[in-house]
Amino acid sequence: MTQVLSAFAVWAAGFALNLWLANGPARDTAATRLAVPMIFGATILLMWELLVRGLGVPTVILPPPSMIAQTFAANLPVLWADFTQTILKGALSGYIIGCGAAFLTALLVDRYDYLKRGLLPLGNFMAALPIVGTAPILVMWFGFGWQSKAAVVVLMVYFPMLVNTVAGLQDTTSMQRDLMHTYASTWGQTLRLLRLPAALPFIFNGLKISTTLALIGAIVAEFFGSPTQGLGFRISTSIGALDLGMVWAAILVSALAGTAFYGGMTALERRLTFWHASQRK
Repeated sequence: MTQVLSAFAVWAAGFALNLWLANGPARDTAATRLAVPMIFGATILLMWELLVRGLGVPTVILPPPSMIAQTFAANLPVLWADFTQTILKGALSGYIIGCGAAFLTALLVDRYDYLKRGLLPLGNFMAALPIVGTAPILVMWFGFGWQSKAAVVVLMVYFPMLVNTVAGLQDTTSMQRDLMHTYASTWGQTLRLLRLPAALPFIFNGLKISTTLALIGAIVAEFFGSPTQGLGFRISTSIGALDLGMVWAAILVSALAGTAFYGGMTALERRLTFWHASQRK
């Protein structure tokens, strides 16, 4: 009971501290913007630890964060090999191929109207395919290695990237296009000088959405066949052995990788689209 009351006390203290920081004189500083989410995350972890131990929750239901951290630290070589197999090989390669193919397709769709009428509905059909149905087929086609996981990722990221890029290329006014026509600009010049810069926020939106889809696709695909390593393989085998600490350690690796991937894309977007209204303070 003491630990339960301590958990609520921790929540109250964290909430009060974050409220003071967010509304204090230093609320717009970089240190405050970094401190607020870190305090929020630390509060959740500490409450989790206290509540699980105070209420006597079995570890097979929900292990405490300390147990997850111990398992994570004790299995770093195994988790690194799983990270390399799933993230660096399957997810990243599929992400690059899928987003690159979608971008090139979007340029063709923008150039030729009949492709827009023919390919976009087909892309919508591909996006509606359930991963639990396509993943086993792609594993049979490409084998149990990372290539089949990359193929699943390509299918998952292709359509969101295509739709966002096509929408971005159309995000120019008729006055802007008439001005480029007045300067006798070719389609390529108009694309490079006007339409691609205007489409960058949409393109990065597709890239950021695809980061999470790539991780999900690669991990789920490993449930349907993989070599003896990979985050999806580790999660499925650890659940069968009731090793919940290892399951959560693999989930932690996935969450950290996804956060870093998304954060990297956000930082690149901020650097390349500093002129856009969404990035100006």
